[in-house]
Amino acid sequence: MKKDNLDTLFDNLKDDFDVETPTLDHEKRFLKKLNKQEIAYTSKPKNNFWKPFLGIAATLAILVTVFVTTQQEEAVNDLASISPEMAETQNFFTNAIASELTKIEQESNPETKLLIADAMMQMQRLEKEYQGLKEDLSESGEDKRVIYAMISNFQNRIDILQNTLSQIENIKQLKNNYNENSTTI
Repeated sequence: MKKDNLDTLFDNLKDDFDVETPTLDHEKRFLKKLNKQEIAYTSKPKNNFWKPFLGIAATLAILVTVFVTTQQEEAVNDLASISPEMAETQNFFTNAIASELTKIEQESNPETKLLIADAMMQMQRLEKEYQGLKEDLSESGEDKRVIYAMISNFQNRIDILQNTLSQIENIKQLKNNYNENSTTI
């Protein structure tokens, strides 16, 4: 707004402003009213009776939700949950895979880096597939086809790792042959 508009506005509202000075006991009356409201406010019983129960109910709801969620996650089965023989089979495969992975890690060098990286990508793909098979096993109720697919998945992983080790050995032999030929010339 321009200054002229403000002046006009104040001129129009001049009679509406409260310009009277309060009486001397105004502050005392105000504090007295304020204290009455405070006493009335504190003396009214609130519904505080329900607050503790609402807190307890909320806590129980959270605990039940967490419990149900963890139970659903645990419902995903693997081979070990089917029978002791399948648990033994799963242990065999996981130990064999761990052993092959250790051998591959020991053979890692710049020449085999890409080969090992490719093998690890294939292993990750098979691991994702295995997770899906675990869910299928839970849903199918121990279907023999799913169990067979899980065992095949383990076998495929071991095959990948053994093929990778075999290719690493071939690379080492080629490197040795090349070094022998280059030193004799």
